[in-house]
Amino acid sequence: MSSSPVKVPVTERAAVVRALVSRLVGNLEHVIRGKRESLELVLCSVAAGGHVLLEDVPGTGKTTLAKALALSIGGSFKRVQFTPDLLPTDIVGASIFNPQEGSFRFRAGPLFANVLIADEINRASPRTQSALLEALSEGQVTVDGQTHVLSPPFLCIATQNPVEFHGTYPLPEASLDRFAVQLSLGYLPEGEERTLLMTRSGPPPLEGMKPVCTVEEVVALQQQVQEVKLEESVADYLLRIVQATRGNPSIRLGVSTRGALLYGRMARARALMQGRDYVLPEDLKALAVPVLAHRLVLDTRARYAGADKRALTKDLVGGVPVPR
Repeated sequence: MSSSPVKVPVTERAAVVRALVSRLVGNLEHVIRGKRESLELVLCSVAAGGHVLLEDVPGTGKTTLAKALALSIGGSFKRVQFTPDLLPTDIVGASIFNPQEGSFRFRAGPLFANVLIADEINRASPRTQSALLEALSEGQVTVDGQTHVLSPPFLCIATQNPVEFHGTYPLPEASLDRFAVQLSLGYLPEGEERTLLMTRSGPPPLEGMKPVCTVEEVVALQQQVQEVKLEESVADYLLRIVQATRGNPSIRLGVSTRGALLYGRMARARALMQGRDYVLPEDLKALAVPVLAHRLVLDTRARYAGADKRALTKDLVGGVPVPR
């Protein structure tokens, strides 16, 4: 008879997860200073198997963050600079004919990496942007009728410039809905920036960065997230928040079912990172703005009135009764 798998106590699993997250955050803070909350959100997205949209001005560390994350988990890293002439095959890959063998062979594109940074994603055409959709949702791509699975973990960090709109193609709702969170790193706090100016004289800090975990540990973390409990009253609270976005007169398009599922996964990941195997309403409240705001499509009148989606999301959550 085969023995049943040994269950690891919750407290022991929680300690392992906290240690892993602490190592990752500490390693990332060597290159991204004063942004612990943003780093924890990125790691929460990693644990949930989601993807990150960074909307920020140039020079705030977006590419550095992606590289540092790949180095920290000992994973592969690829960067794609999105431009108007970029083609879908430049990202996904293509089938190349081999005359010696008389057959086609798939040549993988940069999408096949553990961490991909899609730099200035809104500079590419909608056709090229759409090449990412299958990978972001299903972790695979289909080329010439053949499906190619991406090696887990797969994280896409897409960036866009919020102040430069010439020659850009805004991400459509279907693309925005694939990203677990949207956030901004912003400028460094004054004290951190002063310290950086005074101490950064040697080689770039990325050169000496070492892995603090393995990709296998990240995959195991993602599997543990699926085991976190979402109690019925908390699930109802999540649904009431989602429904509030669908019934507001200022919102033309509220949170989708896909968005609700990602919201639940992110809450499970946050709970696990906090050392719990169950989700609390506080997890949902803390994640509402970064997870939900970018999915909302404002009514024309609200948009021209200058309504802010983040502030609107915060108000909506505040109006939903918290379960006891």
